[in-house]
Amino acid sequence: MPLITEYHSSLPYIDGEPGEQARASAQKLISAELSSDHASTLHPAIPALPESRFSPLIEQELARKEAGQPMTGGIDLSRYEAPEAPEGPSGNQDDASKMLQEWKDTLRKAYISSSHLSIRHNNLALLEEYGKNAWLIGNSQLEEILRSVEKELAETKEAVEGVHKERKLAQESGHGELAGLEDTWRRGVGSILEVEVAAEGLRQQILERRRQQAQQSH
Repeated sequence: MPLITEYHSSLPYIDGEPGEQARASAQKLISAELSSDHASTLHPAIPALPESRFSPLIEQELARKEAGQPMTGGIDLSRYEAPEAPEGPSGNQDDASKMLQEWKDTLRKAYISSSHLSIRHNNLALLEEYGKNAWLIGNSQLEEILRSVEKELAETKEAVEGVHKERKLAQESGHGELAGLEDTWRRGVGSILEVEVAAEGLRQQILERRRQQAQQSH
């Protein structure tokens, strides 16, 4: 259901283009009807914007973007890089224990990196085997959606053109009648003015006769 149900009749195929004075007068009338805050206040018929319901992380990211701050944090990609072997062992027992822990950390990072590369290899193999067909099917679905939208757009344009044609024919068919009515109205207004002028002249003559009679009686 449309928000604004009122509409204003117009005769664009009959009425001439308004002049600068007519435009200025119309704009003056429009400005008189507008409120002082019309440029910053929405029309009452326009619904209010729905309240945003973002997660705290999205809100934080939006605040960072609004403040123009650089992106920080995220996924640590260094864990997927190939680790380097620790330096050689030392004769100190504490250094040997520390070296053992470093080797354990290095092996853990190497296992993570190996698992990442193995999963990535499997994904690439699956993409190579099935990705082409999935891509073609996806493109086919998108093309079907596009054809449907284009068909709907063409039908809408055709309906709009049909409405404009019917409107133009209706206005052009009534152009002669409107012109005759307007001419009759103009002649009627002219006749009324002529009658008023004649009546005013007659009234002046009566007043003049009365004035002359009053002078003769004295």
